Amino acid sequence: MFLFYSFFVTLALEATPNIQEVRMTPEKVLEIIETYHKLFAARNIGKIDYPHDDLFDGEVHGLEHCHGMLDKMVEFVREGQMEKVFRWLGFVQGVLWSTRVYNLTDLKNHNRPPNEE
Repeated sequence: MFLFYSFFVTLALEATPNIQEVRMTPEKVLEIIETYHKLFAARNIGKIDYPHDDLFDGEVHGLEHCHGMLDKMVEFVREGQMEKVFRWLGFVQGVLWSTRVYNLTDLKNHNRPPNEE
């Protein structure tokens, strides 16, 4: 499945030569993580490791789980595990959107390079 997907992504990129691959730098990711740390602290949201086999039981536990993920994400950045960091960041941002903490424009702006903010 992954090879199949990769093949079509490669074809799409080759078919559109003007697309540049733009990635967030580790420093930018750490900046976003710090923004979310401050948000959770200001709202007195604790940190938990939500049971991975349980279904989501509500907004508070989702935000607490995301808060708990941030410290691990910092370690992943330091270890160079950026693909994992990007997956986790997407998860955190999805929860922040679905719990009505940020709208999509805000979340997109968090990810933009400094010269595009």
